[in-house]
Amino acid sequence: MEAKTIEIINENNDIKLIGFANKMSLPQTLDCGQAFRWKPIENENKYCGVVKNKYLVISSIKDDIILHNTSIEEYNSIWKEYFDIDRDYEQLKETFSTDTILKEAIGYAPNIRILSQEPWETVCSFIISSNNNIKRIKGIIERMCEMFGEEIEENIYMFPTAEKIASLKIEDLEPLRAGYRNKFILDCAQKIASGEVDLENVKTLDTVSARKELMKIKGIGQKVADCALLFSFSRMECFPMDTWMKKVTSQLYPNGLPTEFVSYGGIAQQYLFHYARNHSEIFEK
Repeated sequence: MEAKTIEIINENNDIKLIGFANKMSLPQTLDCGQAFRWKPIENENKYCGVVKNKYLVISSIKDDIILHNTSIEEYNSIWKEYFDIDRDYEQLKETFSTDTILKEAIGYAPNIRILSQEPWETVCSFIISSNNNIKRIKGIIERMCEMFGEEIEENIYMFPTAEKIASLKIEDLEPLRAGYRNKFILDCAQKIASGEVDLENVKTLDTVSARKELMKIKGIGQKVADCALLFSFSRMECFPMDTWMKKVTSQLYPNGLPTEFVSYGGIAQQYLFHYARNHSEIFEK
């Protein structure tokens, strides 16, 4: 489902997406548990983050989204895909809203978009996310970048490469304070750096085979694999089942998600996940 062409203005090294603030909310998209390196600046109308080794400040001003200090070339090669700008979420929301529960979830956070993140970073980040909370996940990832990532601007660091992490010993990871996850982080880096798990090849596989390939890595079960497939390989049919989504499905969708939504189940899942996480009372009736 492709969206209508968006008006773009390129001025003063900024890219302005006209009217796009009505289609993408920065806090809903960047703070909903799918990415962990975005930080609000001053308020929730401006964020900064590092994506594919590029530092970006993004803001929402009135109806527009502004990508600061970037170029039309970077917009076309990185940001358009990353923010899933070409997908028609309005049509998807209209379809989803035929379901009462999804309609309520969409009403709470209507402008979430699914990010298309770098695969190694995403796989590693969701290993760290296992049985963890967002504040701790962000802290572990920030320490990892500061300790092992290359500095691209003052106090701004790349996500370390798989090769860099693979070259370390388990004790080198102890300052991350990731606990038992350290051995999984190291195994993940080693398998990816050696090519035993080829992330480029994963892109070419069907979803079942891609999931199995990722699950060769220690610490990756179906939930983490599905998060990686949804948030970095754009497999929109993947429906990660964490604690919140198990509650949602068992209590609200005991017969499963309506079949007409399954091909975009990952997008539906993100609306439901964000709603459930902020409305735990719906499970206490």
